[in-house]
Amino acid sequence: MEVIAGMSISKGEARKLLQERGLRVTAPRLSVLRVLAEAENPLSYTEVLRRLGEADCCPTTIYRNLVKLRDAGVAPVVSREEGVDRYALAGARDDGHRHPHFVCDTCSQVSCLPAELGASIAMDGPWAASIQKAALHLRGECPDCR
Repeated sequence: MEVIAGMSISKGEARKLLQERGLRVTAPRLSVLRVLAEAENPLSYTEVLRRLGEADCCPTTIYRNLVKLRDAGVAPVVSREEGVDRYALAGARDDGHRHPHFVCDTCSQVSCLPAELGASIAMDGPWAASIQKAALHLRGECPDCR
């Protein structure tokens, strides 16, 4: 199933995605999935909580669902900048969300960069597997902070 970051996901699509990954369909899990699907950038646990607002489930339940989604490969941790895990919905680029990210030194926002930026460091040989699993983060000031 193709999910594009920054787009809404219907309840039916979210249910199907969970079922395809062997996960139980629960209201908190559906809510977390929808928040991640609508996000333009990877989100921290705190940002997910903030976007959910006054949801009917406790923060611990939200955290546990993020962990379940991460473990199932639905929402991998794509950045651990400053010790904060940031999650993104996998499948948008069919790369497990393994593409370059940009970290703003001013606002700390983590943003996805075009996959073409990482393509220039792709290689064959003994380093190929390591490069494919590496996280590439560029730092500086984002366009909004400049």
